[in-house]
Amino acid sequence: MDVFGDLCRGVRAHGSLFGSSQLSPPWALQFVDGAPLTLCTVLDGQGWLLPEHGAPVQMRDRDTVVVKGPDTFTFVDDLATTAEPIACGEMCAKPEYGGTRHRIGWTDSGSGETTLVVGAYPVRGEISRRLLDALPAVLHLAGGGDGDAVLDHLAAEAALDIPGQQVVLDRLLDWMLVCTLRTWFDSPEGHPPTWWTAQRDPVVGDALRLLHTDPAASWTVSSLAAGAGVSRSTLAKRFNDLVGEPPLTYLTKWRMTVAMDLLIEQETATVSEVARAVGYADPFTFSAAFKRVRGMSPSEFRRINTAAVLTAGQG
Repeated sequence: MDVFGDLCRGVRAHGSLFGSSQLSPPWALQFVDGAPLTLCTVLDGQGWLLPEHGAPVQMRDRDTVVVKGPDTFTFVDDLATTAEPIACGEMCAKPEYGGTRHRIGWTDSGSGETTLVVGAYPVRGEISRRLLDALPAVLHLAGGGDGDAVLDHLAAEAALDIPGQQVVLDRLLDWMLVCTLRTWFDSPEGHPPTWWTAQRDPVVGDALRLLHTDPAASWTVSSLAAGAGVSRSTLAKRFNDLVGEPPLTYLTKWRMTVAMDLLIEQETATVSEVARAVGYADPFTFSAAFKRVRGMSPSEFRRINTAAVLTAGQG
């Protein structure tokens, strides 16, 4: 598993197509949910995305914007629009709340000039939060890149009404998100995190793949170097230069990140079982490493975050 693929695994669309609608000006759609990650694409036409914080973003044909929550945003036909904002969110996609299968509940004459697709993503766990940490509050990518091929499929599928359609739309949105993020990280504006550039290195990339494929293995710098086909000193220097920390320091932090998700997702697993799952035979050594990285014991982390998840679910 490569680093990017690992971090993406908790970011999946699930019934997340909020709207695919032709819009006739004037319009002002205010997306109020503040989802952890929202992808907005103009299939044709143009408009303006107004983030809660930051400068307006003009969106033209095939442009895509990714907005990181909890900030909200508004999509308008013009900066000086006369339209009253319509609050849009997850519930708007349900017929009982005024929406239809692919419409979010806004006025739609069917003869508009702009077609907007919006998909919101839940982000589950600490692993995927590392991906969010690498993104700006608003990411704007012009059309004409790898994602255009996905948009052709997305536009065609959204126009249909056939069994299994939602599954196809979800996977297309996932595809679109991955294409957008890859293109962004490789762009001059992308400011990619260290792990993005490091995974392209033939030596450090191999080492990272080994660590992510089997974080519980008894890795040493020597065994990682052997797996990457270089000397111990070569791996140690290149890893530190590209990632910004030694290999085993990176491994410890990654193990703790995996452990955080296991503590929440596997409620019946004991701390000892979680420790073994991330490569620690001794739960006390694991607890000490966890507290050093996270600032609290595994049991305290589980108690606090389980309570937070329950509270969010009740809300």
